[in-house]
Order: sequence, then C-alpha cells, then structure tokens
Amino acid sequence: MVWVDLVTLLALVQFFLFAAAVSKARSRFGVHAPATTGHPLFERYFRVHQNTLELLVLFIPSMWLAVRYWYPTYIALIGVLFLLGRGWYFVAYVNDPKSRTGASALSFAAIGIFWVIVIIGIVRSMIAG
Repeated sequence: MVWVDLVTLLALVQFFLFAAAVSKARSRFGVHAPATTGHPLFERYFRVHQNTLELLVLFIPSMWLAVRYWYPTYIALIGVLFLLGRGWYFVAYVNDPKSRTGASALSFAAIGIFWVIVIIGIVRSMIAG
C-alpha cells in the first residue's frame, strides 16, 4: 500500500505545483484575483489547474477503490500513468491547447482502468458471497 500512498501524495504535490504555476502566471500576466480570465497564457495555466482538480475527484477515490481488489504495486503503476498524463497535459496545454488530446487520454485511461478493476472486483465479491 505504500506505493499507492506515494502516488496519492505525488498527485497532491503535482496539483500544488500547478497551483503555484497559476499564481506565478497571475503575477507575470497581471491577472489579479479573483479574475479567472485575462491574458490567454494565464488562462491556459488556470485551465490546466482546474482540469486537474476535476480529474483528481475521480482519480484518487478510483485508485483507492481499485487497490481493494488488485495488487497495490500494479495500482500504483497505473496511478503513475495518470501523473505522467497530467504532466504531459500541463506542458501541452500551456504550449498549444490543441495538442492536449494524447495527454488527456492517458489521464482518462488510468481512471478507466481503475473502474474496470473495481467493477470486476465488485462482481467477483458478489459472486463469492
């Protein structure tokens, strides 16, 4: 379970770093809180952060449900795919939002794999009684 704990912590640290990037972009582009629009590059940083928040709500509980039904090491490795996808998404979206598709797909794939594992685990548990 320690690896799943580590991936959870890394996801939270990554989210924090994205928040720091938004803060830096606010200063750099003169977009003062509470504004969420302004300079197009600021908006890209902001959207990456918000999109990541939206997926964390799915990712973390899905990973923790999946670890109940499969090997923690494998679950952690799938979780790393999510982290890599989010890092790639950050770079892609800030540089050219149209290039984010592959990165987004990697993040969604990790969550989807977790859901498949959870569904199989629940069905097996129900059959076993």
